Amino acid sequence: MLDPRSLEDRRDEIAESCRRRGVKADVEGAVAAQHALATLQTELNEANRRRNEHQVAGKRKLEPAEREAHTAEGRRLKEEVAALEVRIAAAREAAEEHLHALPNFVHPDAPSGGEENARELRRVGEPRRFDFEAVDHLKIGQRLGLLDFEAGAKVTGQKFYFLCGEAVILDLALQRFALDLLLEEGFRIYTTPDLARRRIVDAMAFSPRGPETQIYSVEGTDLDLIGTAEITLGGLYEDAILEEDDLPVRIGGVSHCYRTEAGSAGRESKGLYRVHQFTKVEMFAFSRPEDSEALHEDLLRIEERVFRALEVPYRVIDIAAGDLGAPAYRKFDIEAWLPGRGEGGDWGELTSTSNCTDFQARRLKTRFRRKGSKKNELVHTLNGTAVAISRALIALLENHQQADGSVTIPEALRPYTGFERIGPR
Repeated sequence: MLDPRSLEDRRDEIAESCRRRGVKADVEGAVAAQHALATLQTELNEANRRRNEHQVAGKRKLEPAEREAHTAEGRRLKEEVAALEVRIAAAREAAEEHLHALPNFVHPDAPSGGEENARELRRVGEPRRFDFEAVDHLKIGQRLGLLDFEAGAKVTGQKFYFLCGEAVILDLALQRFALDLLLEEGFRIYTTPDLARRRIVDAMAFSPRGPETQIYSVEGTDLDLIGTAEITLGGLYEDAILEEDDLPVRIGGVSHCYRTEAGSAGRESKGLYRVHQFTKVEMFAFSRPEDSEALHEDLLRIEERVFRALEVPYRVIDIAAGDLGAPAYRKFDIEAWLPGRGEGGDWGELTSTSNCTDFQARRLKTRFRRKGSKKNELVHTLNGTAVAISRALIALLENHQQADGSVTIPEALRPYTGFERIGPR
């Protein structure tokens, strides 16, 4: 959430940010709603002042006629205050509705445009040249008995699946490999709940409801299934005041992730690429405002470290403004080369890392206190994917497939799997 006090002074910046994102937002309406709320708050303060003065006056001795008039005036003032409080509640709701429609600012270096305008920053590794016909992960998984989408559809529904055999071990190996790497990097690690209260989900700006929602809600409760451990890790420090010496806080979390994938379709959605449930190891950080850009680059470095170790060719892209989620100030994606995509292979997103500045922290009320200061400031929040298991499996199966139908395991994972190869059957 943006600072409501800054709307009027920064209205041009906000409008430009919305324009770059391609978001139709009523900035002037948001400013007007804040004005209306402030005006009513002033009226309420004045009404409360008059009521307090009236109550003080009632403590002196009054004649019966004066007492009756005083009592009637007291009722009128009480009703006036109550009516203003009702109007303020409605005005606050309207102001918040306008405010929640406004996305974060955009980093000046983020490319303009939509998905196709992302800027490639670098490539690492060369796409493998196969001397046999490479196939996609679905064929590999079926051939080696690793994936069962038919059983998933029967038991639960479309886009659910069973991992089988060595794929189960590979899933756990990827988790443990990522966690060991995060421990080495100084992260505190957690397993997180798969559910979060709606206020936490909304504070993290994962709140769109209706037909296009990506969130599963639990009927009759205020709980949502999380789409990422970013939600639960951020919620850990709701309404907290950190000391400057404690920053940055760097935490990692393992969770299942649930997404409706509303509106997703097409070639890129097949198999494990877009599914309703998967496991992910997530990174999250709280920092001083002046440190967040450097920390963002460091989260990207860790993500690259993961995929270099997995021996997967990848590229890093700077996401264009029109493709940013509402809380992201800037976002980097790592896209792997997927030999089974399309005719001859193509790039596919595996991980992302975002700097959300103080956008999430404002609603979370996560603050810090500088040394020697009594004033609390909002932290900046950042997130990054260490490994999303489903997409990592795609990259591993397709890039490490062999002519005899087997799949080799990268050396970095072998201590965790206990085997060097899967198959052939």
